[in-house]
Amino acid sequence: MVNIASAQAASELLVRHWKEGTTLAALPVDLRPTSREAGYAVQAHIEAISQQPLFGWKIAATSAAGQQHIGVDGPIAGRLLAEMVHQDGDTLPFGANRMRVAEAEFAFRMGRDLPPRSAPYDVHEVLDAVSDLHLAIEIPDSRYTDFATVGAPQLIADNACAHQFVLGPQAPELWRQLDLSLHRVVGKVGDRLTRDGIGSNVLGDPRIALTWLANELSNMSITLAAGHVVTTGTCLIPLEIEPQDTVTIDFGVLGHVSCSFTKT
Repeated sequence: MVNIASAQAASELLVRHWKEGTTLAALPVDLRPTSREAGYAVQAHIEAISQQPLFGWKIAATSAAGQQHIGVDGPIAGRLLAEMVHQDGDTLPFGANRMRVAEAEFAFRMGRDLPPRSAPYDVHEVLDAVSDLHLAIEIPDSRYTDFATVGAPQLIADNACAHQFVLGPQAPELWRQLDLSLHRVVGKVGDRLTRDGIGSNVLGDPRIALTWLANELSNMSITLAAGHVVTTGTCLIPLEIEPQDTVTIDFGVLGHVSCSFTKT
């Protein structure tokens, strides 16, 4: 049984560190979730700090390297608040970000609800509920000083390392005819770094990752709602960034997305 008061107190502590740009070693023992369910109960309270409806969801640790990086053995989900979202070409505040990486991602916008049910959704059902595909950049961060050691329940409580999100252009409809698992992307940070990636780095296929999220929410009695955007995890090894960098992601025939960062 999840203690609601403890979950709210844990969320408030994490949000305070997020707003102040500070970190903590771990949640206090009396507030610390010890299961995925308890972690999600903490995370759920973050919606209360937003003045707008929930924008959508993110999936973290969709590759073996990503799971190793944050010390988990499978993907985890987090909430995207409207206040986190920026548009293609925007300049974002760099702030106190300690992860200092940008990730190239496929983001799906839902066209209709996928409500909770006992039977799992399959990929075809989930894709039928998608209205659009967008190109995206995620800039994650963690409220823990050493995020690789705190474990999945605390990382889930920390909103799966959600921080900033750039919603890029809508991809042309031909995306539905493409095998996204084989789709290659190229990420650049100014002139100093170029890195290639592929859709199969995202749980084998970004469409599989989206289906995982629909079922993860269904298991928690949460609807993946029409209008929600789901960003599915990085297609390439995250790009190291510094203040004043510009990040550009080339998705080939699907288009480009970019963002820049301030001095501080």
